[in-house]
Amino acid sequence: MSTLQKSLFLLAAMLLPLLVSSRNTPRKQLIDNGWTFNDKETVNLPHDWSAQLPIDRNAPAGNDGGYYPTGTGIYKKTINLNNDYKGRKLWLYFEGVYQDSEVKVNGIVAGGHPYGYSSFWCDITELVRTGNNEIVVKADNSRQKNCRWYSGSGIYRHVWLVTTDLVHIDMWGTAITTPDRNTVVVTTDVCNETDVDKEVEVTTTLSDGTCGKQTVVIPAKGKRQVVETLSVDNPRLWSPSSPELYTATVSLSTGDSVTETFGIRTIEYSADKGLLLNGNPLLLNGGCVHHDNGILGAAAFDKAEIRKVKLMKAAGYNAVRTSHNPPSECFLHACDSLGLLVIDEAFDGWREKKNDEDYHKLFDKWYDKDIEAMVRRDRNHPSIFCWSIGNEVIERKKIEVVTTAHRLRQAVHKWDTTRPVTSALAAWDDDWEIYDPLAAEMDITGYNYLIHKAATDHQRVPSRVMMQTESYPRDAFSNWAASTDHIYIIGDFVWTAIDYLGESGIGRYWYEGDPVGEHWERPLYPWHAAYCGDIDLTGRLKPIGHYRNMLWNGNHKLFMAVREPHGYAGKGKITAGMWAVHPTWESWNWEGWEGRDIDVVVYSRYPSVRLYLDDRLIGEKSTDRSSEFKAVFTIPYTAGTLKAAGIADGVEQEATVLATASEPYAIRMTADTRSIKAGCQDISFVRVEVIDRQGRPVPNASNLISFSIKGAGTIQAIGNADITDTTPFTSHSWKAWKGELLVALRSGDKAGTITLNATAKGLRGCSQRIKVTK
Repeated sequence: MSTLQKSLFLLAAMLLPLLVSSRNTPRKQLIDNGWTFNDKETVNLPHDWSAQLPIDRNAPAGNDGGYYPTGTGIYKKTINLNNDYKGRKLWLYFEGVYQDSEVKVNGIVAGGHPYGYSSFWCDITELVRTGNNEIVVKADNSRQKNCRWYSGSGIYRHVWLVTTDLVHIDMWGTAITTPDRNTVVVTTDVCNETDVDKEVEVTTTLSDGTCGKQTVVIPAKGKRQVVETLSVDNPRLWSPSSPELYTATVSLSTGDSVTETFGIRTIEYSADKGLLLNGNPLLLNGGCVHHDNGILGAAAFDKAEIRKVKLMKAAGYNAVRTSHNPPSECFLHACDSLGLLVIDEAFDGWREKKNDEDYHKLFDKWYDKDIEAMVRRDRNHPSIFCWSIGNEVIERKKIEVVTTAHRLRQAVHKWDTTRPVTSALAAWDDDWEIYDPLAAEMDITGYNYLIHKAATDHQRVPSRVMMQTESYPRDAFSNWAASTDHIYIIGDFVWTAIDYLGESGIGRYWYEGDPVGEHWERPLYPWHAAYCGDIDLTGRLKPIGHYRNMLWNGNHKLFMAVREPHGYAGKGKITAGMWAVHPTWESWNWEGWEGRDIDVVVYSRYPSVRLYLDDRLIGEKSTDRSSEFKAVFTIPYTAGTLKAAGIADGVEQEATVLATASEPYAIRMTADTRSIKAGCQDISFVRVEVIDRQGRPVPNASNLISFSIKGAGTIQAIGNADITDTTPFTSHSWKAWKGELLVALRSGDKAGTITLNATAKGLRGCSQRIKVTK
């Protein structure tokens, strides 16, 4: 870029609509749009530059980081303030910057935060002036390796400008608890930054009309806590099956106002009664997730975070563990509104390292601040039922770890005493019982992969409440059975619910001749993501996910898939790793295997199932608990139509079909929504399928598909579920994998129509139109 071009570029960026602070502006204003990045381009947040770059097998983040480049990025934005800002307080609120961030306003350091998963504030009141004000944010992700999974790089969550009066409600200053189903307690910290005492009327109003008022005096340069206890008649209780929400608005007579969403619900737990939500027994069918959004990288678009929760709910989950860091605010709002219980986790490790540059370097100086940020930010979410203070800490055998755990638990309870605290314990030592003092510091003990020790532990420590905070996908039945059969085990969280970037190769299976072993044993490029999820990177539920759903939920009773045979397509014997299951597909397309045996697996909650091939009965098998609710039919492969039928009382109750597709003929695109909002923040996810002449998906299709777009939006990313495919997410040409791709379309700043075109050699093309509204 020439000097002239660069100057014109920066001038254009400066001429973007400027923000004005006035007495009529809302308390929080989103300032995501119109940042310059590295003085080269204009970007709209959320932004993850790592996901925008090609994978590099020599990247410093290595196997853990998915071979994505990291480095340092500089973001700049100019805001314009008029004279109305004087005599007011101004903050910049960052929901997440990865990592080692530094924030400057008009050349002066305003703040920053080293831990990339914590939200933080910068008070900029004394740094701004009337007119233009330059904000510069440095995100430094060059210290590697600092994470065991893909972190992403940059300002990957929202940024807000917050404006208040000098007498105002503190940041994260409203806490709402529901000690019983008819009582709501709203505690508000009111600050006075003037030089004189201020008399203030504090009004608290619930969305059902319940209201309380108090007049209090806030001391000069001080703070006062105001507690309002309100009674609610006929409350609508929050639960995963009925996620009823209320709002509480706290208003000050001086003008400031904050509205918080909450739910009314009670949580109880004991080894005698298990977990009770609103007095009713509940088992946790949980999944662990990392924070990335697949093809979008770590960028926390609201639509992507909501979609993640919807995918989990559709897969039958009722709980999630945010491994191993606090999630985005939008993710938690989605859990609240859609009904997904949450373990909110602070960090991965403590004082001893898992990677050279990880949180162990920050722990002693920052753990108290990061726990405060997590708990104060998130404590009003009804979906959160438990806080987690760590995961598989390395120093678990040292006596001082008990003291550390105690201090962390105290740090949580300083801000919230209404929820239990856990930590995920893991050890493969013979002397497991030496961890009893550490487990005793937890209100609920988290077991990673060790629920087989639960029965003997219960005999030794009968009061212990347990949940499996990580489990192998292959153990779906035994983990369900353990939770169902033992009331002191309140549930299971599989590793993982959704495939994720980084921790490359966990969950992989390999063929004869491929590199052997697990993800921690050697670099596994081109593997650059995890394949242990029930849901793949494009959002498709795998057969193991259907099976887990069937075990835990009664509304999903029949599913059929086919195990890939050893030696298929000349690939040799298949070996599944520790977090893997044998590759099993929704496919009856096995060209070249005609006449050779293949396993058809039917998962069923009916007493028995029948299998048909082209309407010819193959056989009937029982599918009860003794068979782990599945039947395997070994038959010679013949193209045609498979049908599995669920049988009860000798009668076919339900059927599912797999038919052999013919040659690829066309492209089909289906958008999850055909109308999105202008403003550069909304996303439409478009599933792309290769189909035959009859409209059936072709499960083995690998056609190269090219995309073009015109109109009121852009292609944010494209990808497939093959975690060995290193095509950049920014490329507009991708090979289908298992006949599918996913495209993420991002709205522009104006209303209009997006037209996405897809073409491929030898296939009939397709167009998808998305409306963009103001």
